[in-house]
Amino acid sequence: MPYVDRQNRICGFLDIEENESSGKFLRRYFILDTQQGSLVWFMDNPQNLPIGADCVGSLKLTYISKVSDATKLRPKAEFCFVINAGMRKFFLQANDQQDLVDWVNALNKATKITVPKLSDGQQNSENQKALPDVAGPKKQVSYKTEIIGGVPIVTQTQQEGGDGADRAERDAMQRSHSQLPYFLGRPAQEHTVIKSGYCVKQGAVMRNWKRRYFLLEENSMSYFKSDLEKEPLRMIPLKEVHKVQECKQSDIMMRDNLFEVVTTSRTFYIQADSPEEMHSWIKAVSGAIVAQRGPGRSAATRLKSDNERL
Repeated sequence: MPYVDRQNRICGFLDIEENESSGKFLRRYFILDTQQGSLVWFMDNPQNLPIGADCVGSLKLTYISKVSDATKLRPKAEFCFVINAGMRKFFLQANDQQDLVDWVNALNKATKITVPKLSDGQQNSENQKALPDVAGPKKQVSYKTEIIGGVPIVTQTQQEGGDGADRAERDAMQRSHSQLPYFLGRPAQEHTVIKSGYCVKQGAVMRNWKRRYFLLEENSMSYFKSDLEKEPLRMIPLKEVHKVQECKQSDIMMRDNLFEVVTTSRTFYIQADSPEEMHSWIKAVSGAIVAQRGPGRSAATRLKSDNERL
């Protein structure tokens, strides 16, 4: 679901067919900025990229003539819609039907505000001039496709500098089963999985932010390097969690959709991809804690009871 960030821009993840008629959709983070009159997309949320990282594509809103549902045009691409810009059509995949409707409405509304009233001849002339400005990647980058666990993963094979590999890793890791309709997901778990998906977490030592795959079960919340890993980087027992809530320091940290998991020894700062996902995680973790302890029992009370039994 697209959301409005602190700069009043509409943001969210979509899959885009960057190479026309290729049939290959790549995961990108989109920002619809009506103040700047543009739709831009990045490898990941710019908050998670190095400062000054360039977008991988952009499109001026004045060049968009129509945005519409494209499920009939691309029957194999689920929740697909198309952006008509001059002689070029951009096909994109939303996360679900409501996400598709929200993006189509937002884009059409934005273009109605920004498209100048020109005659057909002037508009066609303007569109022809616009085609070279419909920006793709600024540098030619090759990609490779690997089948991992039955899942097609597209990664860059030519990187610029040290942070290029990190971008490719983030791009591969963020393709969770909740984001791509053809993703097979993790193997079946032995325990009941309450919620799973990718979020961005702040490190304990370096204070840097990395995308991790989170798994909430009946008695614990774990996070992994990716959803293909079997061993978690860390497991947080729910009995040690004091509270989970929307983070009051989100403005200081300059992070949207930030929530915190407060434990006995540490506070975990976690950023979701949208406000809906943030509230969903808070509700899921809180519900799991209540189910485990019973209503009205705090973490301190639970630990005290455990110590008394020992």
